[in-house]
Amino acid sequence: MSEFHGSASRGSTPGPNRTPPPATRAKALRHRLAELRGPEVPAKALDARALAALAANPGCARRAILDGAGVDKARLASALGAPSAFGQSQFALTRGNAFEAKVKADGGAELLRLAHARLDPGAEPPEGAAVPDLTAQGPEGRTARTALALREATRAGGWTLLDHPMLALDVAGSLAFLEPDAVVVHPDGSWSVVEIKSFPMLDGSADPAKVGAAARQAAVYVLALEEVAGRLGARPERRADDGAPAPRVRHRVLLVCPKDFSNLPAGSAVDIRKQRAVTARQLARLTRIEEIARALPEGKCFAPDRSAEELTAAVAAVPATYAPECLSACELAFHCRERSREEGAVTRLGRPLRAELGGLTTVEDVLAAARGESGDPDDPAVAALRRAAALRAEALASARMPADAPHPEVAPCP
Repeated sequence: MSEFHGSASRGSTPGPNRTPPPATRAKALRHRLAELRGPEVPAKALDARALAALAANPGCARRAILDGAGVDKARLASALGAPSAFGQSQFALTRGNAFEAKVKADGGAELLRLAHARLDPGAEPPEGAAVPDLTAQGPEGRTARTALALREATRAGGWTLLDHPMLALDVAGSLAFLEPDAVVVHPDGSWSVVEIKSFPMLDGSADPAKVGAAARQAAVYVLALEEVAGRLGARPERRADDGAPAPRVRHRVLLVCPKDFSNLPAGSAVDIRKQRAVTARQLARLTRIEEIARALPEGKCFAPDRSAEELTAAVAAVPATYAPECLSACELAFHCRERSREEGAVTRLGRPLRAELGGLTTVEDVLAAARGESGDPDDPAVAALRRAAALRAEALASARMPADAPHPEVAPCP
């Protein structure tokens, strides 16, 4: 894993107070994650969509450890008795695959035409673009083959289309393998991410919410490409050959969608600089997977063949940060929502309200502060709650008064 660097001296053994060699730590972490997932359970790959959702809620240690261990959260949610309808329908997947095949037909001629028109109109037209074979054994092999193809395409110049390349990104100590729809290498040696979606583009624009989700997903691919570019730029032989810096990863990605109500492809350039910066900052805030795994009690396991009681206890051992946005981004959202309701957590009411309440973390704490039973009067949140409670009491009292009775004056806001 990219979290660990260096090598141990040959023949050395770690002492009782010495940190284990990086290779030993990496092996121990992989073994620990396999125990959490279930020794016989295959790991579920962590894709860019899951990473974008994880970055949107970096405080959720539960999702971080489950994704890092490769746990199938949909199966886990079903075993917990809270199945989720999160995910794409089979019809949407079939339609998306058919549209992607159409866009990439004839060696990606239409896709490259859109990339030239939307991203790089000043370059030479993409006539006879290269489409290298990225076949290799396993994700590690495909990642290495993709890096080699990017390096060769950057040196050769001209247009190159990489169909479903494999990229790797270190996320909180766990290596995630990512597969974008396509990556285009421009004649100037720069790289662009291509996202192909099946939602329509009507009169040149698409659903802003769906475009935003695609932009966050593309930002993850851009971060992974930047790591590849950094490694290529640091190669001594590259500096010796031409002295060129690391290849440039463009921050405008190509979004390809069906045009209007047809199946014809339309392209749009999407600036993802904001999404890239936010995603990078949120991923950097994630607690290291190693730290979360170390804090878990021995014997905890998320294998779906365990009893509901065992799985409930294992999931409860990892703190979660539930918010209503989780319902559209995480398979465990229904389970976490129920637990949040049982605990009376204010996070289930939304992150903006949670931020306004400061140190008041439960609904009971909020109500007690509003009634004047607890809380620091100098706390702005407590003061606002008590003022709101007073206004509510006055409004209810006014509603119960006879029509000809004088109304009490409301004290001015402090």
